[in-house]
Amino acid sequence: MAAPMELSCWGGGWGLPSVHPESLIVMAYARFSGAPLRVSAVDHSWSAPQGDVPVLISEDAVIAQPAKILNYLRKQKYNADYELSAKQGADTLAYIALLEEKLLPAILHTFWVEAENYCSVTKPWYASRIPFPLRLYLPGKMSRKALNRILLMRGEPPLYCLNDVEAQIYRDAKECLNLLSNRLGTSQFFFGNTPTTLDAFVFGFLAPLYKVHFPKVQLQEHLKQLHNLCRFCDDILSGYFRLSVTGFSPAGQDTLDANLQKLTQLVNKESNLIEKMDDNLRKSPQHPPRKLTTLKLSAAGEESSSLTRLSP
Repeated sequence: MAAPMELSCWGGGWGLPSVHPESLIVMAYARFSGAPLRVSAVDHSWSAPQGDVPVLISEDAVIAQPAKILNYLRKQKYNADYELSAKQGADTLAYIALLEEKLLPAILHTFWVEAENYCSVTKPWYASRIPFPLRLYLPGKMSRKALNRILLMRGEPPLYCLNDVEAQIYRDAKECLNLLSNRLGTSQFFFGNTPTTLDAFVFGFLAPLYKVHFPKVQLQEHLKQLHNLCRFCDDILSGYFRLSVTGFSPAGQDTLDANLQKLTQLVNKESNLIEKMDDNLRKSPQHPPRKLTTLKLSAAGEESSSLTRLSP
């Protein structure tokens, strides 16, 4: 059996297993390729061994960054692209480069720079999952990091000011979405009926933009007009993340299984206790039956209240 691997990433919301695009990329690829990942949600990115998430931890390696994680999974023979031709492999690289150049800056701006979205959605969501006092500082740091990344990618001449950069990145993002929609067409996935690396990247970039409820939605509105891309996200969520969509992440499922095991042990303990008390009833007829019955019910009541306290 393959050794278990743990993926540290940001948690989920709005029906998504994670709201973090790069974490979603790795989670989707793992589902597509059958890689046995145990997902561990971090409360802030400093919890991860190398600072940023996602981070994959295995017996012999600690890997950060989606591309490096996916390469590691392929070396472990979890390959979602084994049926692709050389041309399709080249197309995959070209489209991933397009996503990172044209779409990613607009996603970062939507989440972290657009003031209304940041103040009413992004900052409260992340702050609710970051322990005090880091919640007072870390979201702002992440916002500044996103802005610097946008300016580094798109702030070359003649786009010196943020307003010019903002207008350009949204034009480029809408053009990128149109190209993706045309490429997908009526197919289930980008290379037919089987999801690949490209599908993982597209899903990771689009799903948060599609599902998170923003007050400023100019790019989200454009995406929702491209019905095949919305259907693409919905199909992956329903087909590969059923537990997450219904509110149970893989880590949450582990917790649920542990609680069920505790409940089973407690029920067995209660049954053994009742059997012993029945034996006492038979072996000690000198005790008044009424008092024995009261004692039996009291003990069972204590166990039942314990069951109630352990119930999720």
